[in-house]
Amino acid sequence: MTAFVYLFRNSYASNSPSGMQQQMQKWVAWMQELGAKGHLKDPGQPLNRAGKVVRGAAKDVTDGPFAETKDIVGGFMVIEARDIDHAAEIARGCPVFERGGSVEIRPVLQSA
Repeated sequence: MTAFVYLFRNSYASNSPSGMQQQMQKWVAWMQELGAKGHLKDPGQPLNRAGKVVRGAAKDVTDGPFAETKDIVGGFMVIEARDIDHAAEIARGCPVFERGGSVEIRPVLQSA
């Protein structure tokens, strides 16, 4: 099995308490399913939308780790799958798609 990072983008939560609770229940159920099937290596954490970026030779510091709202990474997790196609298939069950979000899938480099 190979490790892959899922980066969750543009996941907008409902503003109502009941909507937020329903969305959270879907995430918990999906993550429990991943764990039961042996795919969940690290559940990761949700990320705050605020941040700083240090760039270039001048090491300029700017607000926000993103150029546009759609580029916001809202959270991440590490899963295990046979290959990247299998990781993509597993990602299809993610609740982020219900809110117009996406899952970026990146293989974790194996250390020598």
